[in-house]
Amino acid sequence: MDVKRTGIILKPSNSRVVIRPFEVANENRIEKIIARVSSLSEEEVEAVLMNVRQEFHERHQRTREFLLHRFDQVQRYALTDEALSESRRLLIGAYFTQEYALESAALFNPSMVLHPDQSGLPEGWCRFILSLRATGEGHISSITFRSGVLDAENRIRMDEPTRFVEAPEMVPNALYQKPLFYRKLIELGTNGPLTDQVMAALGDHFTLSELEHTIQNVKHHNRARQREFEPIAHTMVMLAKSNYEIRFSPELDVSERIIFPSSPTETNGIEDARFVKFTHDDGRVCYYATYTAYDGRVTLPQMLETEDFLHFRVGTLNGTEIRNKGFALFPRMINGLYVMLSRQDNENIYLMYSDMLHFWYTKELVARPTYPWEFVQLGNCGSPIETEAGWLVLTHGVGPMRKYAMGAMLLDLNNPTRVIGRLATPLLEPNANEREGYVPNVVYSCGALPHGRELIIPYAMSDYASTFATVAIDDVLNAMTRP
Repeated sequence: MDVKRTGIILKPSNSRVVIRPFEVANENRIEKIIARVSSLSEEEVEAVLMNVRQEFHERHQRTREFLLHRFDQVQRYALTDEALSESRRLLIGAYFTQEYALESAALFNPSMVLHPDQSGLPEGWCRFILSLRATGEGHISSITFRSGVLDAENRIRMDEPTRFVEAPEMVPNALYQKPLFYRKLIELGTNGPLTDQVMAALGDHFTLSELEHTIQNVKHHNRARQREFEPIAHTMVMLAKSNYEIRFSPELDVSERIIFPSSPTETNGIEDARFVKFTHDDGRVCYYATYTAYDGRVTLPQMLETEDFLHFRVGTLNGTEIRNKGFALFPRMINGLYVMLSRQDNENIYLMYSDMLHFWYTKELVARPTYPWEFVQLGNCGSPIETEAGWLVLTHGVGPMRKYAMGAMLLDLNNPTRVIGRLATPLLEPNANEREGYVPNVVYSCGALPHGRELIIPYAMSDYASTFATVAIDDVLNAMTRP
């Protein structure tokens, strides 16, 4: 097979920084910091604030708004209710803010989909969005984006990223659907008197603040059961905080958007988003991404949903088969059901069907490690791609010396549990220029894009940087062995 490497390399950059809250865990220290700033004269405040502005103002957008918001978040620790000047509030906010180099360690595991806006392009061209896993200080991972175009000859032209990066704002008063939320509570084993009373008091749609207020009311009227109710109440609030909405300003360039960990399940990172352009049976198109949330102890599969890469809904996945990593959603329903690839045992590829996007209960074995280059484990490299011959699935296999290689298999269009073709040799292996990195000897992708009869494969090089390769789809199909 003639797999062509493009030579385009996306490397991590220390200069791409985002402003984030600087959290001081000890409340006594927070009070002391605010008191020290409060003791400064107005002239001293202006002098220190001027230094902050000179050093950081041009490195970020909307810095003033962020610092004032940080002041609002710590204001309760002030020793008095004295009104403060805007300069003093800005300076206090600055003491509880930090820069974070989001991709200082790595920029890898890319996923590639068509951009929702395909206007203004020559015939045969397409615009794409590339998501990447960016890893920075503390090995915390987030989702960052790039954009570009493919011309009629499948040449890749990347858009130059800007110097700015900005996290989204949480959507205030985001609404929860009571039936869906209640079902997720039952899955977590939290159904009981507290859950029933809280749910009964809420409307069909409710906000986080309404949930918290209702929980407090129910607890107040059941004081004798405080100890019993407290862990259940905690779980209910944590579930709500793990299902949230975020949005970016439309003025932000694609490269300026970063999805940073926001919920309790994500405190140590958002890993390996597998984006797919999904077409519903009614013709509605949206983008889903399965990803791995990591809290420092437990990995948990979750899902993003967006129509425009500006407004995202983030939700937990539930069911007995939501375990491990590597979930990849098919781009449409099959026989009236959602379909997803999975790897619950860290070794084999499974397939799951469900009539509800957020709940998955059963799995069927699809493929096991068969060839020497995949004897350790087998997994997917993104969502299946529909071809007239079947569902084309890029895979990864782990062989001797923990070397990762990419392969491919073909699944039946109507019965994707049936493998109808498979590569006996790797499609792509790390070459001499790709085997050195944070994790050596690895090539890995979270989703390729077909364009015409060509497959564009973005992939990571040893968990450090990312690049692209192209290959004719027909060459991949013709090279497969058939059962």
